[in-house]
Amino acid sequence: MALRMWASSTANALRISVASKTNLSSSYSLSRCFSSVLDGLKYATSHEWVKHEGSVATVGITDHAQDHLGEVVFVDLPETGTSVTQGKGFGAVESVKATSDVNSPISGEIVEVNSKLSEAPGLINNSPFDEGWIIKVKPSNASELDSLMGPKEYTKFCEEEDAAH
Repeated sequence: MALRMWASSTANALRISVASKTNLSSSYSLSRCFSSVLDGLKYATSHEWVKHEGSVATVGITDHAQDHLGEVVFVDLPETGTSVTQGKGFGAVESVKATSDVNSPISGEIVEVNSKLSEAPGLINNSPFDEGWIIKVKPSNASELDSLMGPKEYTKFCEEEDAAH
């Protein structure tokens, strides 16, 4: 952990971006809060991410959010076929520190739920952008993605939010 913090702060001070090959095939940069922010995703101010590919959008909580929550011990998952509305809650994540609602960054119908989270909620901590995704949605209004932040905007948002606390 100490090594990660040192490497993250050094990379941030030098404004170095680190390339990473994940299943999302994206690169990430490290923000001042030591959290990963991936290119190719959109971000909500409530700290959810969305990746829109074809007719499906994958949704999860950000690395920044899971880092602030601490060890995730339970995930309240919605049912497949349920409708979600942008900015409205669809489930919750419980950690050793707190319980937090999870809001949908995009409206639509849930077509898949990550059932692995029922048995292994820590996937959200270990792999928030890959194995820790929460739902997949068939968007009803893809233009809602335009109202979300890109990686640079989200990084700045997190830095400002952390500085205010």
